[in-house]
Amino acid sequence: MTVIYKSEAGERELRDRYRKVLDTWPVPAEHVRVPTREGETFVLASGPQDAPPLVLLHGSGANTSMWRADVATWSRRFRTYAVDLVGEPGLSAPSRPALDSDAVALWLDDVLEGLGIAGAAFVGASLGGWTALDYAIRRPERVTRLALMCPGGVGRQRVGWILKALLARPFRRGGLRESAIAVAGLDPERDRQALDAVVLTFTHFNPRRERLPVFPDDALRGLTMPVLVIVGGRDAMFDSHRTARRVRECVPHSTVNLLPEVGHAVFGQAEPIAEFLTARG
Repeated sequence: MTVIYKSEAGERELRDRYRKVLDTWPVPAEHVRVPTREGETFVLASGPQDAPPLVLLHGSGANTSMWRADVATWSRRFRTYAVDLVGEPGLSAPSRPALDSDAVALWLDDVLEGLGIAGAAFVGASLGGWTALDYAIRRPERVTRLALMCPGGVGRQRVGWILKALLARPFRRGGLRESAIAVAGLDPERDRQALDAVVLTFTHFNPRRERLPVFPDDALRGLTMPVLVIVGGRDAMFDSHRTARRVRECVPHSTVNLLPEVGHAVFGQAEPIAEFLTARG
């Protein structure tokens, strides 16, 4: 069993905070626990039960709460399934399947099977973007559309804010806050709530340290579904300009939006993603 928290007290604090967020979810939601080969996986399901399925995969050091501002928009037209990735600070198992294998895709197979989903559209951010892209490459028949925000696995991964945070001494919350501001591109006033959540999380949580595997050109060229990629021009975790170039050059049915003044944290994209997800063709 992977130790993903620095202490039991820290784990309790993060889980208690997360449950309070779930209690204020902006739309009616069903809490689902799916058994998988990696352990139990927590899923928050919203929207009409007979609507097309949309799977949401959050980034590293996060959980389904990152979709709180978006789910009301998407759940009008979709049955949204916000999945807590295993090994992250949510309510799923602490196991961490190997990224350089098909283990993550096999775990996601189990999640979809447990939810009764044969195929779905996917939205993923950062590590969740990598996970969705890995799944689309390995299981193209199960992915109808793919919307990715600041995805890993395409542009070069830089030594970003997570590694900087790991170097900060545990008692230096100020250093952790500065790292989040500088690297995630969070504004200390406008994004205060998100910033506080990041600082609290990485005070108690041990993130994955390995670099995300980069997908080769041939794998990207094999994608047949429509793909939307949104990246920030000031992303300090991934080379977003190279991500944009590779997607434009290699992915046949792709749209790339590069937001020049945005960092790794991309907000306010619910409507553009909804338009992409509901577009004809």
